[in-house]
Formats: sequence, structure tokens, C-alpha cells
Amino acid sequence: MSDAILVVNAGSSSIKFSLFLERGEALDLLLGGQIEGLYTTPRFKVKDAAGATVGERQWSAGEPLGHDGAIAYLASFLREQLGEHRLVAVGHRVVHGGLDYAAPVRLTAEIVGHLEQFIPLAPLHQPHNLRPIRLLLAHQPQLPQVACFDTAFHRHQPETAQAFALPPEITERGVRRYGFHGLSYEYIASALPQVDPRAAAGRAVVLHLGNGASMCAIHGGRSVASTMGFTAVDGLPMGTRSGNLDPGVVLYLMDELKMDARAIEKLLYQQSGLLGVSGVSSDMRALLAADEPRAKFAVELFVYRIGRELGSLAAALGGLDALVFTAGIGEHAAPIREQVCRAAAWLGVELDPTANAAGGPRLSTAGSRVTAWVIPTNEELMIARHTRTLVAAGAPG
Repeated sequence: MSDAILVVNAGSSSIKFSLFLERGEALDLLLGGQIEGLYTTPRFKVKDAAGATVGERQWSAGEPLGHDGAIAYLASFLREQLGEHRLVAVGHRVVHGGLDYAAPVRLTAEIVGHLEQFIPLAPLHQPHNLRPIRLLLAHQPQLPQVACFDTAFHRHQPETAQAFALPPEITERGVRRYGFHGLSYEYIASALPQVDPRAAAGRAVVLHLGNGASMCAIHGGRSVASTMGFTAVDGLPMGTRSGNLDPGVVLYLMDELKMDARAIEKLLYQQSGLLGVSGVSSDMRALLAADEPRAKFAVELFVYRIGRELGSLAAALGGLDALVFTAGIGEHAAPIREQVCRAAAWLGVELDPTANAAGGPRLSTAGSRVTAWVIPTNEELMIARHTRTLVAAGAPG
């Protein structure tokens, strides 16, 4: 019999999950999957560590599960799958920890109440992250739960990297650069010493390129600067998010187009980025395969913005030893990696086209002054590690 840790990532319409077994010092994935379409036509699918489907179900339209029903169904399914194994804790991805949480925390009702204060800082994520936590606290209060924050990895950045040039009375309300994708960056920082010890001890820029995209400057394993700021809509253009935008554009949308806050929110989060520019798709695979000029321009803009941000992050580091590509686009889109690396030749990156086409892990030539790598991210494993550590320590909430 082994102890098991469940990792939960709850969104507005889906719940992703992974189940890990403790095998001595290792945490081995037993299964992972998701329930999506919680409020429309729910679909459930789960695979084992080898990728084989071990559970699948679809509900009819008009039969929404909601978060409550999804958690109940998932709990029943996992009880069957666990068999002789024992669930000892649940780790949750929580997007925002504000200024108060620079590390994972064992959850109590009081702490959950505190985390609700950050809903205005992440209204599209935080409420849904907290929903399963409340449900489990109510129905299984004896089961330890741990929150792992997407902002925590960036909390030790220099104050100048976190501050906006705003009056202190606004800054003190929490309006500052937080940065996100921290669990992904933390995992890469933990894996980099095994592939490039020199870069791990030195200066690396990690490119988390997926439907949500950002970049982070890491020096000696610690975050120095990141492209995302107050919200996860800042920085690079993403699948449907605009990325960096002159604040004057928002004023223009309000004054000239008479758009209210919710209409602007929908534009910036759901109708912009690769989808908005291309008019074709938010999926990089579709854009790379498309012949439409707008699709090609969306790809060019994405790569251009990466190059601009890379120069900025290299300046924040005072130099560069390595580039690391991760997440869906970073791990799988060789043409994007090629274009980024060739644009970064001025920094000392020399691409090996054969290695890039093969998917790495090393992308740069043996003589390249700045190395380039592909390292698959694993936020779920990072959460499981933190959860095991806190539960083993008997850490109070």
C-alpha cells in the first residue's frame, strides 16, 4: 500500500487532476485527467501514466454537473482507482497569493477566507480555484489540503521589478507586478541543474509558451523579472489574450467606442491575442499550417514580441547563459523555437537545426555561448512535492 496525493487545478468550466503515489523519495504518476464542460455538456476522461484511457464518460446536454457534482463524481471514481492505496492529501493550484503568500500553505477555513480577498486581482481564476477547497473542507475536513500559488515564485523579485510608477496609496492596495506561471518556472528551475548546471547557477530566461504565455528571468534558481504583471493578461500575446497594451488604449475604448469594463475584459482576455490578430485560431498548430496572411502575421507578431521581451529580461539579468523552452508551444512547435533562437543570435544563441527538429532537449550547438533547451514542465508534480513536504512536516495552516 502506498500513500497518494491528489493534485487539483479547478477552472471556471473544468477541473484537471493528477494522482501521485509516494514510492520512497519519488512521486509516481498513477493517473491524470479532467472533467470539462461543467455547466454545459460535461465530459470526463482519465489516463494512466502510460497514456492508456482508464475512465471516460459524457453527460447529455442539459445535465450540468457544476463544480459540486464534478467533485462528487471525481471522489467516487478515485475511491475505486485507489484500491489499497490511501489518499493522504490534496494539493491545489491557486493563481493568486497576493503579497502575503510567498510559499505553499496548509489550508484552513480562515486562510481560504483570506485568499478570497484576492478575487479582484484574479477574477477569472481565483473563485474557481477556491471552490473545490471549500467543498472538501466542508465534507472531508480531516483531509489535509495545500494551496500552491502561481505568484509565489516571483515574490522575492527586487522591489523595483515589482513596482509600478504609481502613487503609494494605490501601490499599497496591492497594485503591483505579481507575475504568474510560477509553478512552471519553479519546476524548470528544479530540473535545470540536471541538464545545464552552469546555467542553473547563472542566468536563464525560461519561455513558458502555451495558450497562456509568459517569460521569466531566473538567476541562480530565483525569479528576477517576468513578463506578466498585475494580471495574467500582461506581457506576450497569447492564445486569446492581448498581452502588453498601452493603458491609453483602454481609455480610448471607453471614450470613443463606449465600451464598459466587462466588454473590455472580454476583448482583452477572450477576443485578442493570436485569435484576434489572425481571425483564424488561437491554436499555434493551426496558424503554422494556415496560408492566410493574417495567420502568418499573428505568428510573426508573437515571435517579435518574444524577441523584444527577451532583450528586456537579458538586461534585467545583466547577461544570459541559457534559454529554456517549455509548455505546449515551447515543447512542440519547432518553427517557433527556430525563429526565436535565430532572432536571439545577437545574444550568443547558435541553433542546431537538426536538434531542434528532433525536439531537443539541447537545441544549441556545442560551441554556442548561450545554450538553448527544451524542458517539459510539470506543474502538477511541483504541487505534489510541496503538498508532501507540508503534510510530512505537520505544517499547520
